[in-house]
Amino acid sequence: MASLSSFRLSVAVAALLVIGSCATEVTFKVGEGSSGKSLELVTNVAISEVEIKEKGGKDWVALKESSTNTWSLKSEAALKGPFSVRFLVKNGGYRVVDDVIPESFTAGSEYKSGINV
Repeated sequence: MASLSSFRLSVAVAALLVIGSCATEVTFKVGEGSSGKSLELVTNVAISEVEIKEKGGKDWVALKESSTNTWSLKSEAALKGPFSVRFLVKNGGYRVVDDVIPESFTAGSEYKSGINV
């Protein structure tokens, strides 16, 4: 009886490892349209909403989806990084990544969130 329980436990652990390894880490690529007054983020997975908070900012600012997985913000004032990102995973919940986009971001750079979905 003990060997059957051990077998079931090992199968359950193996299943959890397989499921966990199927998750994809969310990344944010800074788009070519980004500058000191605009930020374009391209995500590698489908998400429903993206907001950023500038360094020292009190409020989250929503980015607009301009095409599939591409989110953009245009500002009249210069943007101040590093930027924290809050996003809503489709069929999931909100996730927050602090200071994921550095102040000295460059177009084409990709930043990992550390969050798997």
